[in-house]
Amino acid sequence: MKNTKRVTSRVIYMSIVSMGILSTGCCGPKEEPRSESKATSYTYSLNPTEVLIEQRADPFIYKHTDGYYYFTGSVPTYDRIELRRAKTIEELKNAATFDVWFRHESGPMSYHIWAPEIHYIDGKWYIYFASSERDDIWKLRPFVLECTGQDPLNDEWIELGMMQAADDDPKSFTDFSLDGTTFELNGKRYFIWAEKTGGQFAASNLYIAEMESPNKLKTVQFMLTTPDYDWERVGFWVNEGPAVIRYAGKIYITFSCSATGACYCMGLLEADENADLLDRNSWKKSRYPVLATDAEKGIYGPGHNSFTVAEDGITPLSIYHARDYEEIVGDPLYDPNRHARVMVVNFDDAGRPVFKY
Repeated sequence: MKNTKRVTSRVIYMSIVSMGILSTGCCGPKEEPRSESKATSYTYSLNPTEVLIEQRADPFIYKHTDGYYYFTGSVPTYDRIELRRAKTIEELKNAATFDVWFRHESGPMSYHIWAPEIHYIDGKWYIYFASSERDDIWKLRPFVLECTGQDPLNDEWIELGMMQAADDDPKSFTDFSLDGTTFELNGKRYFIWAEKTGGQFAASNLYIAEMESPNKLKTVQFMLTTPDYDWERVGFWVNEGPAVIRYAGKIYITFSCSATGACYCMGLLEADENADLLDRNSWKKSRYPVLATDAEKGIYGPGHNSFTVAEDGITPLSIYHARDYEEIVGDPLYDPNRHARVMVVNFDDAGRPVFKY
């Protein structure tokens, strides 16, 4: 079942100590010794390799105060933003879908509608997504939609335009930029995104800045991570798809690496939650990927996850995408079979998240 509606346009062309999870396939790193994980007492009905929603890459789930889970992700046609909701995560599989926004015919926001995320900030709904132009398909930039109503599936969405850099920041969002996410910590709201600078062969790095408003940065960009290791440089030098989780006085950021085929995998950053998040000395980075291809289990290219909480209101879950096969004909970006899956997140003796099939 699908519901469609149009949006009103108001254009304002706007090293962690390694967890050492086993990595197989083309990413290559071996397992590094680590302390045992502390398993949660919550038993989730879906196996972490089982498909939750087919053909939805970059999956994002938000549990709202109304008790509903809201799901969005990249649709294979890259031409719209789709939402669905349900009282349980498993019910999302068969929930009605609502097309809340469609790409433009030309100009900004007319091509490659990628990686939408839905957030509820100060009583309003926001969707962050990346898009390019039909005449310049790699001119990707982050954009923002706003819904002031309380029903994001049916109420009107307004275009706020491109995400705005701080007034004294001449660098942010001037090149290939995507995968924006936001979180609040200690009374401050932050924005994290991926941006490639320096030309055709440059790396895609992760940046963070404090936010002034839901669609504008307050501070200049700070680079969180650049592709340092071989497993981040397969096919392309990539750090992208950030997601944030807090536990035991720490803040963790997962991120995805390399090209979007079987070598796609996840790394991890950590900092003390009371540290200055805009200081490079606050952050540590995993030496090896924390989630990667597992051919024995039929999982290829896992990554671009988000975090939510299980129905018990306590157990953290990672929502990630992966394919069921390794060989891809043509460009992996246009292979539609990256499926959304759910994994319970456990923690080791040091309090670090453990991702295990």
